[in-house]
Amino acid sequence: MEFQTGEWVVHCTHGIGQVLAIEERTINEIRSLYYMVKVADLTIWVPVDENLKSRLRLPTNAAGFREFLSILSEPAEILPDDYRQRNLQLNAMLKDGGVDSRCKVIRDLAAYRHGRTWSDHDSELMKRTQKILIGEWSFSLSITPHAAELELHRSLPSR
Repeated sequence: MEFQTGEWVVHCTHGIGQVLAIEERTINEIRSLYYMVKVADLTIWVPVDENLKSRLRLPTNAAGFREFLSILSEPAEILPDDYRQRNLQLNAMLKDGGVDSRCKVIRDLAAYRHGRTWSDHDSELMKRTQKILIGEWSFSLSITPHAAELELHRSLPSR
């Protein structure tokens, strides 16, 4: 078993949460093990299968997290002006669910916004990505979400 009941984990889409239980469930007549994970006000069931590593991981430790945060102040990658291409590129970056990927997406979207208008998708992606990063940041560094959010905004280059 990869994770234990009570252990904190990061879900690739929903962010930081805690494993409440490990249960066998039957879905479409197939019996499998699932992690019951409580993420904020949401409970999700994560199957224990070959894709588990792309869905759940342990939170990044404080030292590793601080190292990844330096990405926020690095020069941004240029994003395509076409919102569909930009969407594909950013979602491909987020596929691994890592802190480094989230930092890059936030950095690049923040830089893209200077002198341009974001699409609704850009705004939603930034909001969701920041929420997940701030949740893990707060957990990993034992600070409040508000303090993590302030530090995030200070870490992004001003233009």
